[in-house]
Amino acid sequence: MSLIQALVLGVLQGATEFLPISSSGHLVLVPWLLGWEHSDFSLTFDTTVHLGTLLAIIIYFWDEIKKILVGMFETTQTYSLDNYHGKLGWFILIGCIPAIVVGLLFKDEFERMFHYEPAVAVFLLVTGLILFVSERVSSRIRHGDSVTMMDMLLIGFAQAAAITPGISRSGATIAAGLTRGITREASAHLSFLLSLPIVLGAGVLQLTETYQEGIAQDEIMLLIVGFLAAALSGYACIYWLLAYLREHTLYLFAAYCWIFGLFCLGYYFYY
Repeated sequence: MSLIQALVLGVLQGATEFLPISSSGHLVLVPWLLGWEHSDFSLTFDTTVHLGTLLAIIIYFWDEIKKILVGMFETTQTYSLDNYHGKLGWFILIGCIPAIVVGLLFKDEFERMFHYEPAVAVFLLVTGLILFVSERVSSRIRHGDSVTMMDMLLIGFAQAAAITPGISRSGATIAAGLTRGITREASAHLSFLLSLPIVLGAGVLQLTETYQEGIAQDEIMLLIVGFLAAALSGYACIYWLLAYLREHTLYLFAAYCWIFGLFCLGYYFYY
């Protein structure tokens, strides 16, 4: 992997992690289309750029994250969920349970999908369908402060399904929020916060295993470039997407998923 490739993939991860078009799908399909070789280092790099997007979420939502942590502590003292941010924090942890269970049970099966590009392209088409349908059925009358434990569990199940490469995590979780009648912006807000524990836990676990095996000196700069590119582009996309969803639908992203997915399928079968 070259520095240019590391920069491109870092920006790609940062943008597609938050835009509802599947970061995992793009990290599989774009290098494949460009003829870039896949190696054992690719998994380490992918994990590192995911941690870059985690940093973007932490920086963007830092004030709210502090309120959530303080609120959760207060609920342990009062044994009450009257504190909104404390309640939200516990709901987020509960919402992460489906993804943890699915990830532990089917880790190997999902990893094999990363090596079969047509399947990833098909799941990208599914993402487009999920976005389209959620827009059609949503009433969008509820705001984030009305979220319930059932809301977060259903959004959590959507996050679990998005472990499949090509199914957008942000797309699936935003769509789940929409089907519960939550506004687009609030659904995206919940989606980003819900990703924090999962990305942090999976990233730390994977990097711990990787660093025990050792990393070559020339790979360190690639990881730094990818990490910073993902963090910067991720922060910019969070800011842009939340503003965009205040006034616009998900149809643009659905169309993109369909066009890119069909292009990749055509490329696979005809070239």
